[in-house]
Amino acid sequence: MNKDPYDESNSERRQDLRNEEETFRLKQYTGRIEVGRRREIFAWIINSIYFLVGALEILLFLRFLLRFTGANPQNEFTQFIYNLSAPFMAPFSTLFISPTANAAVNIFDINILIAIVVYSLAGWLAVRFVQFIYNRP
Repeated sequence: MNKDPYDESNSERRQDLRNEEETFRLKQYTGRIEVGRRREIFAWIINSIYFLVGALEILLFLRFLLRFTGANPQNEFTQFIYNLSAPFMAPFSTLFISPTANAAVNIFDINILIAIVVYSLAGWLAVRFVQFIYNRP
């Protein structure tokens, strides 16, 4: 092996090493970009799940408050909340008989509270599933 640093074969080897080093750095950078994109997509999915479940819980809680306080069912806002939350309450509507007070005006609807808990658990499970998919090798 020639130890002369100015020898032409050594300069070619140094250039080859620089090229290999640059290729390695580019591969690392590309890998980091891909990991960042993947992380961003999964974070968006998780945040979307949290947002949708949170909005649903707020809607169901509003329904609970309106029923508990004896809101006028003929009121437009009350009808809007009831109609919007009705599809989400359908699986739970006849689960339990809700206790009433004041001649069935104030209704403590246990079914709504159960729906809130069930949808919270479903949202949590969905987030855990997405995290499981993300953490797979």
